Amino acid sequence: MLLVADAGNTNITLGVFDGEELLGHFRMTTKMQRTSDEYGVFILQVLAAKNITVEDIEDVVISSVVPNIMHSFISGIIKYLDKNPMIVGAGIKTGIRINTTNPKELGSDRIVDAVAAYELYGGPVIVIDFGTATTYDLVSANGEFLAEVTSAGIRSTAGALWSEAAKLPQFEIKMPDTILAKDTITSMQAGLVYGYIGQTEYIIDKIKEESGIADLKVVATGGLGKMISTASPKIDIYNQMLTMHGLRIIYDKNKKK
Repeated sequence: MLLVADAGNTNITLGVFDGEELLGHFRMTTKMQRTSDEYGVFILQVLAAKNITVEDIEDVVISSVVPNIMHSFISGIIKYLDKNPMIVGAGIKTGIRINTTNPKELGSDRIVDAVAAYELYGGPVIVIDFGTATTYDLVSANGEFLAEVTSAGIRSTAGALWSEAAKLPQFEIKMPDTILAKDTITSMQAGLVYGYIGQTEYIIDKIKEESGIADLKVVATGGLGKMISTASPKIDIYNQMLTMHGLRIIYDKNKKK
């Protein structure tokens, strides 16, 4: 079995694969102060909840955009799983050619999502990840990473709204029944969600227009991506586990190598 881990700014997501089958996935909040023991014990506990033993895990692959946690996180895996994990980064074979001004600036999470979308659904494709930030990435028909767009995430946008305006309360991020709100909470939900759908659709249209690429598929992932994907006909596919599969695919490419 393969343990995959995606360390993002908000959560660390873990998944366990048996071949191409995802047996389960787990999340923990990303905190800088955790020790290697805390990481290791948490991993053992969530594996045990799925009746998976340490001996079942043959290897580990990690993608991270949070450098400050990596020493403890990797140490916990080595100490408790006795595995030296593969890290997605320089020198790793992905099957995607990065054609940007500075390829080293591109986050490993974006590369992993691009690999997954391209391998699972083919190109050309726009890959959208609704995470702490929302990212839009363009991959050509022959697997070339051509362009990237980054905007504030949905939760980040909501947080700015209620933290910067003293009289506006925190609210649940969900699609209201109507945009014609008659109370403060619903008006904030309507502005946030419908505004975000509008932003998403405009960026998709603009990417299609300026790239001049016909028949672009749009693949989305990320926690709140399902809400936006359901509401927008411009998103063709929503796959919540896109990053998990991308890590598995990258591991397989390098294992064979």
